Amino acid sequence: MSTNPTESSQPRQRLLEGKIALITGASRGIGAATAQHFAHEGATVVLAARDEQALEAVAKSITATGGQALVVPTDVGDPASVENLIKQTIAAYGRLDVAFNNAAGGGNRPTPLADISVGDFDSAIQINLRGIFLAMKYEISAMLANGGGAIVNMSSTAGVQGVPGIAGYVASKHGVIGLTKTAALDYAQKNIRINVVAPGPVLTDRLKALPEQAREPILRAVPMRRIGLPEEIAATVAWLCSDQASYITGATVPIDGGRLVGYA
Repeated sequence: MSTNPTESSQPRQRLLEGKIALITGASRGIGAATAQHFAHEGATVVLAARDEQALEAVAKSITATGGQALVVPTDVGDPASVENLIKQTIAAYGRLDVAFNNAAGGGNRPTPLADISVGDFDSAIQINLRGIFLAMKYEISAMLANGGGAIVNMSSTAGVQGVPGIAGYVASKHGVIGLTKTAALDYAQKNIRINVVAPGPVLTDRLKALPEQAREPILRAVPMRRIGLPEEIAATVAWLCSDQASYITGATVPIDGGRLVGYA
C-alpha cells in the first residue's frame, strides 16, 4: 500500500470520462439510475423516453451535481422517433460513443399463453425487441461514423429461462439476447462492442409498491435473499461500456443474486 500522500490523493480516473452516452427508458428506475451513474463517471448523457416531464427531472438531478444532460422525448417503437433521437444527439455533440438500450414495456398480466391477446403479445415484442433493434440500427450507424463504440442491451433472467404466464415478455427478452449476439458478431471487427445484461428482481417502482409480505416469495427465489438495486445494474452497465471491458462482446451478464445458478 502506498504511503506517498501525493499518489494517494490522485483522483480516480472516471470510467466514461468525455464519452457521449445515450440511455433509452431513462425516465425512471434502472434507466434513471444508469443515467446518473454515467454522468458521475464522466459521460455527457442523452436521456430518451416518452415521459418528457420525468426526463427533465432526471436531467435536473444530473446538472445539479455538475453533469451534462440532453432530454430527447422518444418512442422506441417508432422508427422516425428513434432516428430523430440519434440525429439530435449528433447535432448536439457530434458523435455517439456509448448506448444503453433499456426501454421496456408492453405485455400483459400473468396469463396462460392461449388466453393472451394478440395485441398484448405484439406490444411486448414491439417495445422490448423491435425497440432495441431500431435503437441499435441507428446507434451503430452513428458509431461507425465515429470509429466505434459500446452498446449494452437490457434483457432479464426471463431472457434465459422460462417464466409461466408472460409469454410475450419472455419471448421478447430471449430475442434481445439473440439479437445482441448477432449484432456483436456483425460489428466485432468494426470496433463496436455489444453486450446484454440479464437482471433478476430489482427494486424499481413496481416492487417498491408491493407490501413486505408480497416480496417474501421473490426474496426466497434469490440465493442472496435480497432484491437488487438499480444502482447495481447501473454500475455493471457502466463497466461494460468502459474501456475496462474492451475484450468483452456478445456476452450475457446476469445480475441476479445467483438466481440463474439454482436454488439455495
